[in-house]
Amino acid sequence: MSERKFRELFEDMTSSKLKLPPMFKVYLLNDDYTTMDFVVTVLETIFHKTAAEATQIMLHVHKQGSGLCGVYTKDIAETKVVRVRELAEKNDFPLMCMMEEE
Repeated sequence: MSERKFRELFEDMTSSKLKLPPMFKVYLLNDDYTTMDFVVTVLETIFHKTAAEATQIMLHVHKQGSGLCGVYTKDIAETKVVRVRELAEKNDFPLMCMMEEE
């Protein structure tokens, strides 16, 4: 390969920009049955929030009807939604979790 061809190829490779993956927001939804303590536990264990952050998000969910838990790539967001639903079902709570593209 000539030096000129190599430079052209190198410039093409370095000038192309990598696209970031789409991000998804994950929300918890309020209901009349899930305890506040359970919501805090979910936020601490699944979303790795501190006790203070978890309490703040839980209160937002309680007062506003939903609360943002985090923004993740699609696979991670889907996994967190499934984990929340499984944990809620295991503990007999109707807590819902959803995701939407950012």
